[in-house]
Amino acid sequence: MLYSARSRRGMVTAPHHLAAQAGLDILKAGGNAVEAAVAVAAALAVLYPHMTGIGGDGFWLIRWPDGKMNAIDACGRAAHLATPALYNGLESVPWRGGLAANTVAGTISGWDAALAQAGGALPLSRLLQDAIDYAEQGIVVTESLAGLLAMHRHALQEVPGFSALFLPNGDMPIAGQAIRNPALGLTLRRLAEAGLSDFYQGKLARSIAADLEAAGSPVRGRDLQMQRAEMVEPLSVRLQSGLFHNSRPPTQGAASLLILALAERLDVKGADTPEDIHKWVEATKLAFRYRDAEIADPAIMHADPQALLDDAAALDRMAAKADLQTAAPWPHPPQLGDTTWFGVIDGNGCAVSMIQSLYFEFGSGVVLPQTGIVWQNRGASFDLRPNLLRSLAPGRKPFHTLNPAMAHLNDGSTLSYGTMGGEGQPQTQAAIVARAVLAGQELQGAITAPRWLLGRTWGDTSTSLKLESRFDPALIEALRRMGHEVEILTPFATAMGHAGALRRYADGTLEGATDPRSDGAVAAW
Repeated sequence: MLYSARSRRGMVTAPHHLAAQAGLDILKAGGNAVEAAVAVAAALAVLYPHMTGIGGDGFWLIRWPDGKMNAIDACGRAAHLATPALYNGLESVPWRGGLAANTVAGTISGWDAALAQAGGALPLSRLLQDAIDYAEQGIVVTESLAGLLAMHRHALQEVPGFSALFLPNGDMPIAGQAIRNPALGLTLRRLAEAGLSDFYQGKLARSIAADLEAAGSPVRGRDLQMQRAEMVEPLSVRLQSGLFHNSRPPTQGAASLLILALAERLDVKGADTPEDIHKWVEATKLAFRYRDAEIADPAIMHADPQALLDDAAALDRMAAKADLQTAAPWPHPPQLGDTTWFGVIDGNGCAVSMIQSLYFEFGSGVVLPQTGIVWQNRGASFDLRPNLLRSLAPGRKPFHTLNPAMAHLNDGSTLSYGTMGGEGQPQTQAAIVARAVLAGQELQGAITAPRWLLGRTWGDTSTSLKLESRFDPALIEALRRMGHEVEILTPFATAMGHAGALRRYADGTLEGATDPRSDGAVAAW
């Protein structure tokens, strides 16, 4: 059996061990879970630049000590110059380069909104100190960073600013070498001194806007000035085991909750059997079809995901469409994306589930020279065709795969969980619930166990049902007999995401787990 970390006073899990330690240090210094989460987020922006950064977006779920739940939508909108006419002659928004960097980065606005609600005692300079040190003194290149640099070098080396940061002197760093981003260190110092609003309205904002324009991005200073994070109610669904929460549109949080609700109606048992995995996969197909037909910028949506999640009869009808013996036809248009999820729980019971992202690995690839910021390419998901659910329009929010999760379970415990991995996120969340909640496994065992993923992985066009090779061959063959197109991946495939989970029990005991597929750790006291 794989045992989870346990403690009483505070716990952090993150996909890089130094980021987890940065969060724990804030807890030990008297900070709360939100303050620790900002420290983790800032550290990851330096330590995991291939997956996340302050040039991206972020979403939060926060459960306060009194049990109240809040969600924060820190999604940036399309620039006012980001019209279809800007892309004349192109069939789609490019994935890389300045034209891909067409939305505002919302992450910093989310930090600001969360800290305003948290009422913490520590100065911003303390929260950002570890990240500043790592940017200025250097980080050790991980296997995941080195591997993705090797994979994307040729596609990104001509993108403005990329080579200066990631390919110094034309050389590609390998795992174990050190790289520095002193410009990002200065940016974080500026935020610590001038405040987070400087990213959007101050001297820093002017530098950002100038560099973006020089790189060919349509984002301008007026777009940055208009950015505001939104405090919203999270989506929720009541299941037999408790109340589960996730993020609202423009994220795919509704799909994550739908998978859980539909699988429960299909009578999943929480075991790694062909029958159960088949049910999870068929529930995923139904949820993804709803997601792709209905979820976009909430300002233009007609559907109400919360109304659906509250409608037991509608969920029953949706679940009845699943065939318990035969796989439904697939593929379906896939959603891509990379990100980092992390969680924090403090000794008072404040719990955070937070996710921030650049979208693709290294985002747009654009690195702003004055600030060292890697800018996202989330707006590459817009459609250039008119009058569609996700058509490009100025001021519109892009669709997001990001969706942090949290649950208040019937035993009185709070579960904060999530993962990176595009459309694998809802599926990995389902696997964690299946094993840790339904089957009662330790969190570490639930996350380490082999996982499945329906859909496309990085750099691949396959939309098959992917299984890690550690699954029993008999289970794999049974799924094939049910009609699933099964593809076998490595034993611990990075494509399955970098998951994590924390649980606070009614007596105050904390349990935590990290993903062996990542560079992460659980830090606790």
